[in-house]
Amino acid sequence: MACEIKPWRFIRLAIHIHGKVQGVFYRRDAGREAQHLGLNGFVRNEPDGSVYAEAEGPENQLGSFIRWCRKGPPHAQVESVESHEIPVRGDEGFEARY
Repeated sequence: MACEIKPWRFIRLAIHIHGKVQGVFYRRDAGREAQHLGLNGFVRNEPDGSVYAEAEGPENQLGSFIRWCRKGPPHAQVESVESHEIPVRGDEGFEARY
């Protein structure tokens, strides 16, 4: 059974992106995409070479962001994207953390 997306539902996701995702402008472009979608949260590099993001907003916009994360910027080679729901924090804006 497919998961029904409720566009009015406001949620926060923890997102782990694995593959060749550092050194390819993944954080910068993810931040731009999230801002374009009106999402709040952050994205950062992890010591293991992955990228971690937390994003919150309407569920349908988060679905679009996850689809973008699976592709990433032109030079990325995304192997997997894992996400799960976490408590909403009420962030304002989206930032790429360094």
